[in-house]
Amino acid sequence: MPELPEVEALAAFLRGRAVGRTVARVDVLAVSALKTYDPPVTALAGLSVTGVARHGKFLDLDVDGLHLVIHLARAGLLRWREQVPSRPARPGGKNPLAVRVHLDDGSGFDLTEAGSKKGLAVYVVRDPAEVPGIATLGPDPLDEGFTAETLRGIVKGRRTQIKGLLRDQRIIAGIGNAYSDEVLHAARMSPFKIADTLTDDEIAGLHEAIATTLRDAVARSTGLAAQDLKGEKKTGLRVHGRTGEKCPVCGDTIREVSFADSSLQYCPTCQTGGKPLADRRLSRLLK
Repeated sequence: MPELPEVEALAAFLRGRAVGRTVARVDVLAVSALKTYDPPVTALAGLSVTGVARHGKFLDLDVDGLHLVIHLARAGLLRWREQVPSRPARPGGKNPLAVRVHLDDGSGFDLTEAGSKKGLAVYVVRDPAEVPGIATLGPDPLDEGFTAETLRGIVKGRRTQIKGLLRDQRIIAGIGNAYSDEVLHAARMSPFKIADTLTDDEIAGLHEAIATTLRDAVARSTGLAAQDLKGEKKTGLRVHGRTGEKCPVCGDTIREVSFADSSLQYCPTCQTGGKPLADRRLSRLLK
């Protein structure tokens, strides 16, 4: 799933290629991906791309005052094409193509989504705040105003596990399952730690881990082709998705806790005092 660093890199990539170009047409192959109908997607034709922004995990193309907003969800990808096929693509079957954007110089991009669970979302709105997911976003952790004091105000009084808090887009925008694992590993903090119990030193350390982890990931991703971002994300992760491998910091074995539709990875030595966390789902399977 693209998270803040990848979406930030996508925004930078599109600023260098799409801004200044005119939208020739937009082909919608997966009708379920289009979440708005007023204004219609056809209203973008003939308008120019004037800017590209990011809101959490949302990508926002400003098209002469209308906004084409994209959320890639779990399995969505944006693929840039220097030359987009002029012949309309055929929907249906195993074709993962959901939306194709044609620009006036023949270039453009495809939005694809693999798998049977469809979460890719495309909106055409007059104001990004009309998108429900953007309207409820918490503060952006890369904003200068996101300080340790901001984080202190967020965690105090919240009797929830810090892993879940970091992933909640209504609390902090842009961090998902992968980078929450990476942040907590960098902060040497258990994913099960209750947010309200963090000391001032732990809050300061967590704030530093958030800023450093995300900025480093953005730096690694910036300048890459859109289709290469997924691979860069995977190779840059230290604990997420690396169950059974050695921790790059201490050499302990990275462990996993499984949930119904996701999992988290952590290092016992670095994060939990050497004690494995309870994995109730795995325990039930073994029984």
